[in-house]
Amino acid sequence: MPDQPEPFSAPLRHHPHPAPGPGDWDVVVVGGGHAGVEAALAAVRLGARTAIVSFRRELFGEMSCNPAIGGLGKGQIVKEIDALGGIMGRVADATGIQFRMLNTRKGAAVRAPRCQSDRHRYREEVCRLMEACAGLDIFEGEAASLLTEVRAGTPWVCGVRLKDGQELRGRSVILTTGTFLRSIMHQGDEISVGGRIGERSATELAKDLERFQLAIGRLKTGTPARLVADSIRWSELEEQAGDEFPLPFSWATPRDKFPALPSQPCHITYTNEAAHEIIRANLHRAPMYTGAIQGVGPRYCPAVEDKVTRFADRAQHQLFLEPEGLDTDWIYANGISTSLPKEVQEAFVHVIPGLEKARFYRHGYAVEYDFVQPSQLDDTLAVRKVPGLYLAGQINGTSGYEEAAAQGLMAGANAALWTSERAPFVLARHEAYIGVMIDDLVVTNPTEPYRMFTSRAEYRLLLRQDNADSRLLELGYGIGLVGEDQYADYRARKGRLEAARKLFDSTRSGQKTWTELLRRPEVTVRSDAAMEKALAGFCLSAEEIDRVETDIKYEGYVKNQLEDVERARRQEGIEIPPDFDLAGLKGLGEEARQKIMELRPRTLGAAGRIDGVRPPDVALLSVFLERHRRAEAEAR
Repeated sequence: MPDQPEPFSAPLRHHPHPAPGPGDWDVVVVGGGHAGVEAALAAVRLGARTAIVSFRRELFGEMSCNPAIGGLGKGQIVKEIDALGGIMGRVADATGIQFRMLNTRKGAAVRAPRCQSDRHRYREEVCRLMEACAGLDIFEGEAASLLTEVRAGTPWVCGVRLKDGQELRGRSVILTTGTFLRSIMHQGDEISVGGRIGERSATELAKDLERFQLAIGRLKTGTPARLVADSIRWSELEEQAGDEFPLPFSWATPRDKFPALPSQPCHITYTNEAAHEIIRANLHRAPMYTGAIQGVGPRYCPAVEDKVTRFADRAQHQLFLEPEGLDTDWIYANGISTSLPKEVQEAFVHVIPGLEKARFYRHGYAVEYDFVQPSQLDDTLAVRKVPGLYLAGQINGTSGYEEAAAQGLMAGANAALWTSERAPFVLARHEAYIGVMIDDLVVTNPTEPYRMFTSRAEYRLLLRQDNADSRLLELGYGIGLVGEDQYADYRARKGRLEAARKLFDSTRSGQKTWTELLRRPEVTVRSDAAMEKALAGFCLSAEEIDRVETDIKYEGYVKNQLEDVERARRQEGIEIPPDFDLAGLKGLGEEARQKIMELRPRTLGAAGRIDGVRPPDVALLSVFLERHRRAEAEAR
């Protein structure tokens, strides 16, 4: 692992680009997972000549772990991807086999859609969209190294060399390598090379990255066993059905043809003390505890051996049995991710209710892999010290399909904008969960895989899953990410919602308008016959009616939160110059000073979000920055 590099300079924004050769691309994407797919398609939508290289083209969009899209915090991201023209929501709608809205008993700000997916249909639909994408060139192979040119003493990335010697020259490169960088798999004391069962490791590319002196970390993820459906005693398990009237992720999905596939139930069971005892008795054979695994796993999705150890007082842990598709009898055992030996896995599974005679298609295993510390990126996901290089997905220390896809979309858009010398596309924390995630990443060095939660968003009242289109679609349309059809559909929907709102503002019942009445917690549109009848004339869908009601009920809270945004915006406008001398500042807390010097945040607001930087540190830094600004002005 290379030493921590020197502090980085300010983000590189606009650079003159040499004229491309006839065989060059504007953007070359490495990796065909959820990040790579969205990156390539976003770049194409912005008019960039784009190439993508992956080990196997038939595995675009492969669901390496659980066959599901969305969830708390994650569902909001999928809606945002859709509002920016991405495909994840549309593919999920077309291939989902169960849809649920989570947190329906809580406020609208924390509700989130989730779907169980047909793993094979999902992958096949992504492959179809990739193959049909005009302007996208697809290559199979292993990226072994980055092509570079030195300009003014700085290495610029200008393409990728494949292991077979073929060169793909590009004006920018996006690495979306997932869990494949120098990856190894663990199952008991068995260790094999690869980032997924049956696939290779990107070892040569990992070694090549060392020459850029990037700070590299090591993380771990895991996956549970896959069981045979007819070996499970379903009658003993609790059934979990989907919503009776499910809602799709994408506004582009025809409501009269949704859901496209028949709904399938999931089932719930629980571990027990007998299973825990077997696990505890075999901890000495678990790679996590023998020291074989050096990488840190996700705290919020721990391996079952970690659950049993960390939560020793709990008598049971919930386990979801999720079907992997309509045409397969593989069952994903969500909740018992493990890297214990095969025979130990079988022993503890066979004492879990309903699984006494379960047969295994595949045992669980762990993957350990390299990632690049994301504090070395700017807010466009470009590597600050290596012009032309962008990173997206698990290579940035994140976990999850949704987080990866969102990063891919943003990296693809920004790489395309950069090569055409257009302004970058950056989302603020109050605009999107995507903005929260990227802002979190670039001011930290993760010690565990980053996962999105609603609790990470301080402005989550603004970032509801139902208003993603209002927040983002016009921004996406403005730069070219969103097409004319999607924009026209949005404009029509926006017109209906505005007309309905005017009706509520102008119609009275007694001394109060309908808007004032609807602000009362006990009043809903569906509880008032006159309101419901009036809205029928606007041809609003059930989703749109709920949106009108939610907008009205949240209006006061939203106003307060927008005032918070404005206060924070003032700090975001105070930039920290790249040459600003932090070492000599007196009074600044030592931890704050070290963290700020290491991470080099671009603004005062970003400095305040660094773990270990306290409000007094921010206030003092603000004073120093103002003195610096005045001194610079006087010197001029």
